Amino acid sequence: MGGSYAATERAYTAGESVDGVEDISDQPLRGTFNQLRELKERHPGLKVLWSFGGWTWSGGFGEAAKDPAAFARSCYDLVENSRWADVFDGIDIDWEYPNACGATCDTSGRDAFPELMSALRTTFGSGNLVTAAITADATEGGKIDAADYAGAAQYVDWYNPMTYDFFGAWEAAGPTAPHSALTSYDGIPKEDFHSSATIDRLKGLGVPAAKLLLGIGFYGRGWTGVTQSAPGGTATGPAPGTYEPGIDDYKVLRAECPATGTVGGTAYARCGDEWWSYDTPATIATKMGYKDQQGLAGTFFWELSGDTANGELIKAIR
Repeated sequence: MGGSYAATERAYTAGESVDGVEDISDQPLRGTFNQLRELKERHPGLKVLWSFGGWTWSGGFGEAAKDPAAFARSCYDLVENSRWADVFDGIDIDWEYPNACGATCDTSGRDAFPELMSALRTTFGSGNLVTAAITADATEGGKIDAADYAGAAQYVDWYNPMTYDFFGAWEAAGPTAPHSALTSYDGIPKEDFHSSATIDRLKGLGVPAAKLLLGIGFYGRGWTGVTQSAPGGTATGPAPGTYEPGIDDYKVLRAECPATGTVGGTAYARCGDEWWSYDTPATIATKMGYKDQQGLAGTFFWELSGDTANGELIKAIR
């Protein structure tokens, strides 16, 4: 649990709460978990999954994978705690990355991921959802190849391949490149660093299209010190961002650095000495056409607060 106070203890005022009723001190559950409960009461079809891991918190998966059954049981006991069991409909695993490197490096072996997912499916049963966010690295010998995602597919309801963050200002001098291209284009800095290569690779390994979602970023990545509008230019570092350098929300960029072109099925923008790439309603429409043509199960995005107040991007997905 990332923050127990926020999740289960914080008292919401009437104005903040989903149901318009303020929390009281002796109610069994407060915080965001209770707000999710209220949201589900309003929208009975809504499903909520508890996600474990992420870029920051994936370092323990290698140890957990040594005893998948014990890990699965500990997850189940937390997700299905009697105080909030009705809030959650299953579990999502965001291991970045099995048998490969993310914020930390993992050497648990190619079979660790399917063994972990098998244990989770056994423990959570067919009545719960079991999903996973997975790498989008389709390069030969890359992160997709490092783990047996095809072997684990039988245990998941779907995969969320994170088809964004292919390029960014961690390469401070550039070349500038869109972080979430749908297709390749002339001059792409690294072959197969685009969404369709990810889908092709996973399908080619035997992962069913009906278990794959297409990932959309509700943010852009950008550089400063650029001298050309087209992608492939040099830069001097990450562009300023609201929360951290080199990244900002779509809702900010659409106004401060409007798109000036498209490449590889996504948009880019040059404003002054800054260069950004991000998806727009128009490029999302293109991606949704691709998703349908490929027979994919649906779409996911990271993350909701990057959209405009009236939901331009999520409406484009819909």
